[in-house]
Amino acid sequence: MQLSSQALDSASNAQPTDESAALSTTATFDVGGMKCAGCVRAVESQLLKQPGVATATVNLVTEAALVEYDAAIANPQTLAEALTEVGFPSQLRWVAGQEADTETRRIDLAERQQQEAKERRKQLAIALTLLIFSAIGHLSYFGVNLPGLSNIWVHGVLATLTLLFPGRNILVDGWRGLLRGMPNMNTLVSLGTLTAYLTSVVALALPSLGWECFFDEPVMLMSFILLGRTLEQQARSKAVSSLQSLVALQPTLARLIAVPSAEQAGVEIPVSRVRVGEWLRVLPGEKIPVDGEVVDGQTTVDEAMLTGESAPVLKQPGDRVSAGTLNQTGAIALKATRTGADTTLAHIISLVETAQTRKAPIQRLADVVAGYFTYGVMAIASFTFLFWYFVGIPLWHDAIASHGILAMGHAHGMMQPGIVQPGMEAMTSALPMSDISPALPHPFVLSLKLAIATLVIACPCALGLATPTALLVGSSLGAEHGLLIRGGDVLETVHQLHTVVFDKTGTLTAGHPTITDVVPLQPAFTTDTLLQLAASVESGTQHPLAVAIQEAAQQRSLPLLSTQQFHTEAGFGVSAEVDGQPIALGTADWMEQQQVAMSADAQNQANTIAAHGKTVVFMAANSQLVGILAAMDVLRSDAIATVQALEAMGLQVRLLSGDRPETVTAIANTLGLAADRFQAGMSPAGKVEAIAQLQNQGYRVAMVGDGINDAPALAQADVSLALHSGTDAAMEASDIVLMGDRLNDVVNAIQLSRATFNKIRQNLLWAMSYNILGIPIAAGLLLPSLGIILNPSVAGGLMAMSSVSVVTNSLLLRKIRLSGE
Repeated sequence: MQLSSQALDSASNAQPTDESAALSTTATFDVGGMKCAGCVRAVESQLLKQPGVATATVNLVTEAALVEYDAAIANPQTLAEALTEVGFPSQLRWVAGQEADTETRRIDLAERQQQEAKERRKQLAIALTLLIFSAIGHLSYFGVNLPGLSNIWVHGVLATLTLLFPGRNILVDGWRGLLRGMPNMNTLVSLGTLTAYLTSVVALALPSLGWECFFDEPVMLMSFILLGRTLEQQARSKAVSSLQSLVALQPTLARLIAVPSAEQAGVEIPVSRVRVGEWLRVLPGEKIPVDGEVVDGQTTVDEAMLTGESAPVLKQPGDRVSAGTLNQTGAIALKATRTGADTTLAHIISLVETAQTRKAPIQRLADVVAGYFTYGVMAIASFTFLFWYFVGIPLWHDAIASHGILAMGHAHGMMQPGIVQPGMEAMTSALPMSDISPALPHPFVLSLKLAIATLVIACPCALGLATPTALLVGSSLGAEHGLLIRGGDVLETVHQLHTVVFDKTGTLTAGHPTITDVVPLQPAFTTDTLLQLAASVESGTQHPLAVAIQEAAQQRSLPLLSTQQFHTEAGFGVSAEVDGQPIALGTADWMEQQQVAMSADAQNQANTIAAHGKTVVFMAANSQLVGILAAMDVLRSDAIATVQALEAMGLQVRLLSGDRPETVTAIANTLGLAADRFQAGMSPAGKVEAIAQLQNQGYRVAMVGDGINDAPALAQADVSLALHSGTDAAMEASDIVLMGDRLNDVVNAIQLSRATFNKIRQNLLWAMSYNILGIPIAAGLLLPSLGIILNPSVAGGLMAMSSVSVVTNSLLLRKIRLSGE
């Protein structure tokens, strides 16, 4: 049992004493120009090179970088300029500790969405146009010739225009990355398209070489790339829509009033100008502008955006309301308690954004692989060309010729209409002809096509998108349901959980105990005297038992007495001087520490009370035991169902409580926990030790508490979950924050975490399998035995669809059905 949270609360908010740590701060940057996981690694490496930067984490999907740096050495503007100089246009979004301009953020986000939508429409139109023209060029392979459009010069001009205009940005970015030692997806596409184009130009200029012109390939390849990226950007936009909707929830205007009355007309001012302590009026149908306390009026508020609970909540004077929630039925006046970046909604947005940049360990490995991926693909493509030109085609010439060549995507007659290719007649006349392929291409051209296909089929994008898209959808979906998950590392650990440990008071129980028994043990102390003294000692603390004692005193109209020299011992009790008289209040262990004797009769009375599931509080005055107080805190309505659901998921449930054994036993029996699954009389240090013992046995342990009183145990656990009780410390102390304050959300959080991590694994498996299978096939694996090759354009189309499939698979996560839905 714990009667006060002051000690741990102050500890959880303690500032670092190390000078360098004190100067450390974080900033978020918007980073453009990233195309694949190789770009992510390049941005992170560039940031880490800068003086003063400690950590850098980059999200490919949201195009954001979270940087921790020494404010005495590094400057955020300088960091943004450093990224811009190496080809990743960047700008500072937000610095921790500075007031966030939410209105500017909202406007920038809206403009960015409009610009992206406009760009997608333009890109789609260009992609479809190029696809149509390249398809017309390929009709000639089937004997269909359209007047004017089947001429090779027309296709040459079309290829030139394609590379100069719609493909220019891709080519420039690709070569810039290569020259700077940071090759990316665009580098591979650039090498492939330019090689195909230049080879066709040479073939057109020097027909005596016998090379094939394939101008249609770079056109179709570029059209597939643009089409794929359009679909990918559309899918990404859907993935980030939930976070964007959270940002859009932040109100822009507030109605300032001079007196705390719901009838005051007031004057509208920007929310950014509202200050703590000012009075505001909110009409029905309006959003609450800031966090505050209702001072006049009565209404119902829709808090679904905050807690995931759709049922409206009644709000009366004294109740707290949060920014972004919707006032439904009545006009109210409220007093602003938190504004700007300090509001609960702003904290949620910040947590979600941060979560989307924190990587799972499995993604760090993927990023390392992707960082070297482009170099590896270029090496494989070079080896492919050399192998087939010097070894493969001479070695398997007869086998290839006997099969003909089936170019996946269309029947591939390698001769272009209108182009005379001397030397090819003699070669083709000596080869067996197939119904599919009329001729074997020149060895140089065939080797080159295989190398180009190898370049463009490789897809580091899929590797780079695998984790951030799933994490983006999962964290946004969690926020919609009142579940704040801090990042991919948390998801991976949740997936490995074995045991879930619960605190009792305020976690498994409703957290609103009421005083049921007040037993004087000395003639000089009456029931009212005990309550008055106890409430005075507990004044100012917010632990559920302390609140229960204060409420009981208020109900009897007992005024608080003059109190000083407060002392709190977390998990044991409190002491103070009340009107000069030393008073101690707490557990039996606390009485022992205070050298208070415990009679057998008092112990028996306490045991009898505790046997009914009540929490016992002993009270001493002048080192003499003078009374016993008892409080009853009922189990939450969903406690039993939650425990059963967790056990059905294969998790072991345990209970650790500081309360008396009799009380804890009664609760555990109700929950159906075996005798070896709960422990009573646990101090905060004892809970930490119990969790450490489980971890030493190889178990992954989650701890569920209130985020303050159980801070040491939450810190020790592999994953910590806190039921949000309106405190910032709960958010800061836990890996997962349950905003709805519902115990069943523990099940939902674990279900969502498991589902999200499973999506990450599916995406990574697909991305790796695609490259492992696709690259060898593009390099000609099936050519000797089956006579099958991949056209560069088809390879490019497969590459584009690989990225789209990863994002689409992540979006399917939104179809998950959480418990209770």
